[in-house]
Amino acid sequence: MTHMSPAPGGASRRSVVAAVGATGLAAALAACGGSDDKATPPGTPDADATSGTQRTSQPGQESSAAGATGDRVLARTSEIPVGGGKVFADRRVVVTQPSQGEFKAFSAICTHNKCVVKDVSDGTINCPCHGSKFSIEDGGVRHDPAKLPLPEMKISVRGDSIGLA
Repeated sequence: MTHMSPAPGGASRRSVVAAVGATGLAAALAACGGSDDKATPPGTPDADATSGTQRTSQPGQESSAAGATGDRVLARTSEIPVGGGKVFADRRVVVTQPSQGEFKAFSAICTHNKCVVKDVSDGTINCPCHGSKFSIEDGGVRHDPAKLPLPEMKISVRGDSIGLA
């Protein structure tokens, strides 16, 4: 068998295979890598929020006629189903209503791999990345791989408005 050189300006088989392999590796790394907009850096309110539901506005906050304050309004109480909840991915918060009139809020950032949780169903807050599930009552882990609960966040419920406190 004789070795043939590529035609001038042509690519060798080795070059083509290397280029295809590098492209595939880059695509795999991009698919497996995290996105900065999914993660909440330590030291931010989402990562460090720890206290529970609050039903009145904080001192110094002005209440609107509708209830919760200005651009911090998340939803109307009627939008949060009893025994369920709603994810506000843009605000990185999930609001739940474990029982009639009891509203809770948790970080929407999964403690396992920093993905944004997807939905609330069957009494759990569900992460699409690896299947972690968290309780709508206390944010506790109900299904691995997450080991830590979702941090609880402060909300304000005034009238029929729910907002971040």
